[in-house]
Amino acid sequence: MNAPTDPDVLQRAERQAQVVAALQKVLPHGCLLWHAEETTPYECDGLTAYRQRPLVVALPEDEAQVQAVLKACHALAVPVVARGAGTGLSGGAMPHALGVTLSLAKFNRIRSVDPVSRTAVVECGVRNLAISEAAASYGLYYAPDPSSQIACTIGGNVAENSGGVHCLKYGLTLHNVLKVRGFTADGEPVEFGGDALDVPGLDLLPVVIGSEGMLAVAVEVTVKLVPKPQLARCIMASFDDVRKAGDAVAAVIAAGIIPAGLEMMDKPMTAAVEDFVHAGYDLAAEAILLCESDGTPEEVEEEIGRMSEVLRNAGATAIAVSRDEAERLRFWSGRKNAFPASGRISPDYMCMDSTIPRKRLADILLAIQEMEKKYGLRCANVFHAGDGNLHPLILFDANDPDQLHRCELFGADILETSVAMGGTVTGEHGVGVEKLNSMCVQFSAQEMEQMRGVKRAFDPRELLNPGKVIPTLNRCAEYGKMLVRAGRIAHPDLPRF
Repeated sequence: MNAPTDPDVLQRAERQAQVVAALQKVLPHGCLLWHAEETTPYECDGLTAYRQRPLVVALPEDEAQVQAVLKACHALAVPVVARGAGTGLSGGAMPHALGVTLSLAKFNRIRSVDPVSRTAVVECGVRNLAISEAAASYGLYYAPDPSSQIACTIGGNVAENSGGVHCLKYGLTLHNVLKVRGFTADGEPVEFGGDALDVPGLDLLPVVIGSEGMLAVAVEVTVKLVPKPQLARCIMASFDDVRKAGDAVAAVIAAGIIPAGLEMMDKPMTAAVEDFVHAGYDLAAEAILLCESDGTPEEVEEEIGRMSEVLRNAGATAIAVSRDEAERLRFWSGRKNAFPASGRISPDYMCMDSTIPRKRLADILLAIQEMEKKYGLRCANVFHAGDGNLHPLILFDANDPDQLHRCELFGADILETSVAMGGTVTGEHGVGVEKLNSMCVQFSAQEMEQMRGVKRAFDPRELLNPGKVIPTLNRCAEYGKMLVRAGRIAHPDLPRF
């Protein structure tokens, strides 16, 4: 067989041999993958529309090995993409073609649970739900609960600042983490936050949480734990009009009520999940709201009564209140299974993740209905309604290039319409590769240069997760021209809102 002659193939083969030789010196046998059949499973995260096989996959077993891998890659100027469970939905863990994917899956130990300080120290590869399981015997749990909590890892939660259905009352990852330890791109140990409520110097913890693996590689996280409520009950409210449902969300918050969870699903999503889990949803409703209250029995009773009254006054056509824990979990089962349920009715879906002001919930839903006609694709919607975080799931077939193209345009339209309504292009899934173009719409060139400045302060050679989150000026210029050609804007200068 003749040797490969394509310059790109030769460059990749030479680079791969160089990186493998360097990493074999610092990793045990079996902790390095580079053959195609071994690295293909790492070619994408939960956003399967975009794929790239990594040059090499490193699977370190301890912090010293993580540090050694980073130092070796830094010396060779090799990009590094950290990866946890791969459940992300924006392509944040998509590999670099000439880089190392640093898998932290083996960092799955809970180092300590302290019921007195109500904290847990965990390695970055610990599953979100496993923290609550470890703390359950103390009557404590970890509050952020993304729908993927059975599989997603705390390191990935830190990278994306994940939330979940209870983030309205208990906050996102940022509000539930005290400290993050890890390494910079050149292998220098770094610590953000601390064990106390305040730390000396600049507070950089909010900078690293949500930084999508661009600033440092996290290996250990100290999280806050909260007491399990004595009781939780859930209201399921049906509405015959999406505007009434959207207005009801705003009315609940306006009444001074902060529910433990406040979620919304439209009719297509309700139908998909009901067929999957049989949660007892009202299939005639145009939208349903799930409103949860937790606390002492007395607090829950009073809050459920107040929320029910607000929902009735807002036009709810039916209201059901969970009678026991089993029924509460059944109400939530549909919402928690929205993504797998969508996978049963479509070959593929792309889950968007913008945020809007709560008062514009109905406006965005109606806008999405018009976009369905425009792009010829279906869209099922589920919302963290309480904080205005949208998760429209655009249904398409990735085997059809035209459908994929229309899906990308549909998704960008949702994101940019959200910005026009006073929102942002992402809530908790991150920018990754998916939302690079839409970043051009929301932020000016000067703002993005400030973001690059933060990136360079931590990673001057831009080796950690390069090519993601912050688009280049050339990319933004080309995207502006495309929007002009499509008739969506009159002039290519961005941002446009």
